[in-house]
Amino acid sequence: MTVQVTTKEKKVKTWASSRMMRSLQGITALVTGASSGIGKAMARELASHGAHLILVSRNAQRLEQEAEDLRIRFGVATHVFPADLNRPEKRQELFDRILAQGFTVDLLVNNAGLAHYGPFVGSSLEETDEMLTLNVQALTHLTRLFLPGMIERKKGGVLNVASTAGFQPIPNLSVYAATKAFVLNFSEALWEECRGSGVRIFCLCPGNTLTRFHQAAGIDRQRMFFSASAADVARFGLKKFLHSGRPSGIYGFWNKLMIYAERLSPRRLTVFVTGLMYRSGKKPAV
Repeated sequence: MTVQVTTKEKKVKTWASSRMMRSLQGITALVTGASSGIGKAMARELASHGAHLILVSRNAQRLEQEAEDLRIRFGVATHVFPADLNRPEKRQELFDRILAQGFTVDLLVNNAGLAHYGPFVGSSLEETDEMLTLNVQALTHLTRLFLPGMIERKKGGVLNVASTAGFQPIPNLSVYAATKAFVLNFSEALWEECRGSGVRIFCLCPGNTLTRFHQAAGIDRQRMFFSASAADVARFGLKKFLHSGRPSGIYGFWNKLMIYAERLSPRRLTVFVTGLMYRSGKKPAV
């Protein structure tokens, strides 16, 4: 069936596209997980381009220190909103407080996330639930809260941080990889839904990044293949967000090569290889 696009529809799409975010100068960006790692690097990169910031994480002290540093170094307005994003009421409270104070979020950076390394049956139900809640539910909830306003204004963007883990099953990181597959698929679907609306959706897929994330997850540095700095990942992510016409981007040549090679390989081989790469010394609990 052929779908006819009217001249009016073409004009609306062209107008909406022309209003899409072309620069970070003067925008207001909300960054979750902003007290360390990629989130902290994202905040610094945004500030260096003149973006004003709303920083969110559980660690209020680190947020205050980072906010003060960014104000001094870059002269941007920086606001701190400590929040436990694992709690739905705190996510709603964050949204309500931002609106009450008269802020308009132009860019939402959903970066907060966590992982637990080891056999699935060796993780507690609480650990698994915490990972699912933060990596999936919080990201989805925040997007649902802030995206309608962007669509109404016909301008804005959402940058979701997934992982190369989202392209593959990873034994001993089974739930984490599954959550990142959700983020990737969710983001790419939203990209299509929002095309022509003036709102840009992008999913950043870094590989191993030199942050405290892996240490907190219990992953040995020896298993961190093709590692990159958080600053390089953040710079890449924001550049692609502004200028790429694609819904997602993989950071790093070797990461891209690995993912593309896996697409041509039998699924069973992918599971076997990732199992070797992330083999755990922990024995499953029974």
